[in-house]
Amino acid sequence: MGTQQDMIEVLVTDHREVEEMFTQLERMTGDGGEQAKTLAEKVVIELVRHSVAEEEYLYPTVRDHVPGGGKLADQEIAEHADAEETMKRLEALEPGQTDFWPTAQLLMGQIRAHIREEENDLFPRLREACPADQLVELGGKVERAKKMAPTRPHPSAPDTPPANKLLAPGAGLVDRLRDLLTGRGRS
Repeated sequence: MGTQQDMIEVLVTDHREVEEMFTQLERMTGDGGEQAKTLAEKVVIELVRHSVAEEEYLYPTVRDHVPGGGKLADQEIAEHADAEETMKRLEALEPGQTDFWPTAQLLMGQIRAHIREEENDLFPRLREACPADQLVELGGKVERAKKMAPTRPHPSAPDTPPANKLLAPGAGLVDRLRDLLTGRGRS
């Protein structure tokens, strides 16, 4: 096992994995098949886990270290809330329904814009302002948070500490049990 990635590296890796899934999903556009539904479920699972980890660790760190970080974090959290509403709508749709593909495209657009903002502005500012050893420590915390995070969108759940850190593991457990029972997220 190699050295621990820092928080920014972990989150960028997530971004690349989600972008790869988006590309696969775009190739299926218009397909009403089960593969499209399964891939859309995987996208939602990964985005929810990623968002929870960012809300638990990235945004509090941005608030603490980046000048103007409170405003930046609030903007990013608002974008998460919008995307979570879109994920909730997508989750209720089947690929054969009229709204499925437009909703999937909306979500991909929201997430791609969010990723650009983070990678082009937020991450460089954070890397400059936060000690490297702290970013490495946070990388491990983000990895652990993703394992315990919910796998389904919960738009009404708290998205700032401390409530999100207290409630996310319980919601995550319930979501993972539901996924196990229904087969959601498996290929």
